[in-house]
Amino acid sequence: MELTYQPFELQLKHAFTIAKFSRTSTPVMLVQIKHEGFTGYGEASMVPYMGESHETATDFLSKVNMGRFNYPIDFAAITNYLDSIAPGNPAIKAAIDIALHDLDGKIKQQPCWQLLGSNPALMPVTSFTIGIDTPEMIIKKVKEAEGFKVIKVKLGRDTDKELIGTIRSVTDVPLYVDANQGWTDLQQSLDMTFWLQEQGVQLIEQPMLKTDPDSNAWLTERSPIPIIGDEAVQRFEDVVKAKGVYTGINIKLMKSAGMYEASRMIAKARELGLKVMIGCMTETSCAALAGLALAPQADWVDLDGPFLVSNNPYQMPDFADGRYVLNNDAGLGIRM
Repeated sequence: MELTYQPFELQLKHAFTIAKFSRTSTPVMLVQIKHEGFTGYGEASMVPYMGESHETATDFLSKVNMGRFNYPIDFAAITNYLDSIAPGNPAIKAAIDIALHDLDGKIKQQPCWQLLGSNPALMPVTSFTIGIDTPEMIIKKVKEAEGFKVIKVKLGRDTDKELIGTIRSVTDVPLYVDANQGWTDLQQSLDMTFWLQEQGVQLIEQPMLKTDPDSNAWLTERSPIPIIGDEAVQRFEDVVKAKGVYTGINIKLMKSAGMYEASRMIAKARELGLKVMIGCMTETSCAALAGLALAPQADWVDLDGPFLVSNNPYQMPDFADGRYVLNNDAGLGIRM
């Protein structure tokens, strides 16, 4: 197998602001793995707070020897091999894993969703994310979300209620909320969950610090809305830790090191009685399609990455009535 890669800077349509930072672009590494005339495509979306960059990805990839592997692909062995090179670096590991799944599907002439046991008919609606912004920009972004059945709102500052109020002044669609660890006071947070329920909010992601499971568990036990672990749940070993702390987990391929581990995380979550959300970073259609191959196995989906960027190098995935529509193309279904 031959590995090649190119750095890419993914530009956001609008500045993206959450509780703790803001950005206008995301460094991405586009990866290709070739084998016997077939090419699999992968992607690493490296949001700054995760600590990866073009430099760290290049350094990691320089140590990877895909020539030691052959077909059929042993995903478990390759995951272990990548972890043995260096800890962390989940996004660039995900890029390799995604490319291998695309390659595997193309060789087998089957779509990845089929190989992973997903049923396209069970695809949930996906949310459209709105970052923290001025009332004027919030209204503009809500209008851009026309066609979506759910809007996800970034909270975590002292203007949370005003932001929700602005959205509710122009739309009554259901909402997801992501506080990105921005809440600190337990009683205020609990009061906020009841207020948010009245506003049509269906779930809350990572309200308290990921390093404070006790506070998150306290809130989950009392909240009328499901509380979802996000920053606190990255790889497989974190799923067990989430039981008793959260209602469910948000699985992102850029945190899980790819589709293989994400699939295992879904199975473990179901075993433990946890709900599942499939989320994303700022991504091209490549990583979005990788997430979509697993999305029908989830309760909630937040795979809006391609809608938030202005220079997606691939075609948009098919989308209708608030849901992505999986195609029958071999592999991920990427279209150039």
